[in-house]
Amino acid sequence: MITAALARALRDAGLRWRPTPGDRFAIDGDEFADEVFTISEMTIEAHDYSGGTVLGFNGTTEWALDSVAADDSLWLPREDQLRILLGPSFRSLTHHGTDFTVETRLDSYSATDAESAYALALLDYIKSSLEISPDEPTP
Repeated sequence: MITAALARALRDAGLRWRPTPGDRFAIDGDEFADEVFTISEMTIEAHDYSGGTVLGFNGTTEWALDSVAADDSLWLPREDQLRILLGPSFRSLTHHGTDFTVETRLDSYSATDAESAYALALLDYIKSSLEISPDEPTP
């Protein structure tokens, strides 16, 4: 699983989350910092409202929390989700010793777990897609 810091960097770079069953997330704050939750129709559901998405905790009386805005949550994307988000930029995933390396059209990215390597590649992909090269005219 990727770290909260890496998930936050992805969000801050522009990655948006539309909560669906099976998604993992954390509440972005100190009180629940070590807790990881999973969207499930039985326990945690995403409710879409005009003002935004709210994650409702169904039947979890042991939590001092009934719901949380998706904007106050931190999506922890899975390996398959990260690979899909890389799209055609993704080339390969290899494992050498203790490192996993994701190769993309841009570069290679290594980490001690596959999800983190994918996340590093996606972070660079997002950042580079937002850069304007010196040869491009500015609006």
